[in-house]
Amino acid sequence: MGWHPSQYTGRLAGEYAILSRFAGQGLYSKQPGMISGMRNQASTMSRDVDVRPVTNSREIKEFIDIPWQIYSDDPAWVAPLKWERRLHLSSFNPYFKHGRWQGWLACRDGRPVGRISAQIDDLHRQIYGQNTGHFGFIEGLEDKEVFAALFYTAEKWLHERGARQITGPLGFSLNQECGLLVDGFEHPPVLMMTHARPWYGQFLEEQGYLPTKDLLAYWVNVDFDAPQVMTALLKRYRRKIKVRTLNRAQFADEIATLRDLFNDAWSENWGFVPFTEAEFAELGTSLRLLVPDEYIQIAEIDNEAVAFIAALPNINAIIDDLNGSLFPAGLLKLIWRIRQSRVTTGRIPLMGVRKKFQNKPVGMALAFLVIDAVRHNLFARGIKEVEMSWILEDNKGMRNILDSIGSTMYKRYRLYRKTLGDRML
Repeated sequence: MGWHPSQYTGRLAGEYAILSRFAGQGLYSKQPGMISGMRNQASTMSRDVDVRPVTNSREIKEFIDIPWQIYSDDPAWVAPLKWERRLHLSSFNPYFKHGRWQGWLACRDGRPVGRISAQIDDLHRQIYGQNTGHFGFIEGLEDKEVFAALFYTAEKWLHERGARQITGPLGFSLNQECGLLVDGFEHPPVLMMTHARPWYGQFLEEQGYLPTKDLLAYWVNVDFDAPQVMTALLKRYRRKIKVRTLNRAQFADEIATLRDLFNDAWSENWGFVPFTEAEFAELGTSLRLLVPDEYIQIAEIDNEAVAFIAALPNINAIIDDLNGSLFPAGLLKLIWRIRQSRVTTGRIPLMGVRKKFQNKPVGMALAFLVIDAVRHNLFARGIKEVEMSWILEDNKGMRNILDSIGSTMYKRYRLYRKTLGDRML
C-alpha cells in the first residue's frame, strides 16, 4: 500500500544548497561504472541515422538538450532545469554506487534528433537475476528509423553485459522517474514526472516491446469532503494511532525511519528495489531544504512508526518561463516565487504503511489518517490540488481509497519489457 517515489523529488533545494560547492566544476564524470563506451560500439539501422555514444561533457549537454527540439510545439511540456539534469547524470547521483549506464544520440545530417540510455543496476540484479537490464531517457522525432537505430544500439550494449530481460523506460531506476506517458498528454507534468509524445508507445511496440505494468496518476482537491468510511475508521482508530509532524531536531533519525518504513511497505510490490542509505540521504537533504516539516506526517502505534506521507510543492508550475535555466536570474525568480506562495499545486510522491498492517482495517485507517493530516497543512499553505503519483494499476486497495476521496485518475504511464535472444543480429 502506498505511492511510489521519485528519488530526486525536491532535488531543486539540494541544487541550491550545493551550488557554491560545485560552482565552476564539471559535472561530467568518467569514473568506472559511469558513462562508458567507444564510438565503434555505435550501430545504425539506416545510413541516414548516425547513433553516437555520449562520452564527454559537450555530448552530455546535447543529450540534455534533445527535449527542447522534440517538444518545441507542445504547450503541455515543461522544460526541466538543465542544472538538475546535469546533476542527475553526474557522479553525484548515488545511483551510480550500484549502477552503470551509457547514453546515445541519434543524428541526421549531424543534427541530434533522438536519444536513449541503457543501464545495468547491480542492486536490481541481486533481487531479480543477473540477466536484467533497463533503458531510459527515450526521446525522438516522429521517425521510425530513429527509434529503430536507438533501440538496436541500446539492446546491443545491454546484451553484451548479459542482459536478456529489458524493462523501461527508467531514468535510472524504479525509484526515480519512470514509465512512458500513454494517456493524459494534454496535462503538464508535475514535479519529477515524465512527459512524452503520443507516437512513442507505438514505436516501442514496433521494436518488440510489450506492456508489462501501468502506473497511474490521480488528481485530488485537498479540501475534499471526508467519505463515510474514512470518518468511521478515523473515529474507530484515532485513539490508538498518533500522527505527528517530522521532528527536524532529530532529522537524521527521522530520515532513517522513513527509509525503513518505505522499504518495508513496498518490499512485496512489483519491481521493488530498496532505497540505499546514500539515496535516501540525498532525498533527505532535498526534503529538509524545500519541504515544511508539516508536509511530512508520521503515524505511530505504541511509539512505533508504522506509516508516513510526504508532500511537495509542484515547482513545475512556476518554472515554465525559465526555459530550463537558473542563471543568471532564474534562481532568484524561483526563490521569490516560492516565498510569495505562488505554488498552488503539489505532488504526493511518498507514502507507505508497514506490511504487517496492510490489507487490514487498521491499515486503511493509517492511510486515511496521514492523508487527512497532510491535506489540512497543504491547504493552510495555499496548496489547493495535488497529484498522487504514481500508483500501480493493480493496487486495488489504494485505488479504492483514492476513489473514496473523490480523486480523478487523469494520467497513465506504462513500463515495457522485451526478451532478447542469446544472439544479436
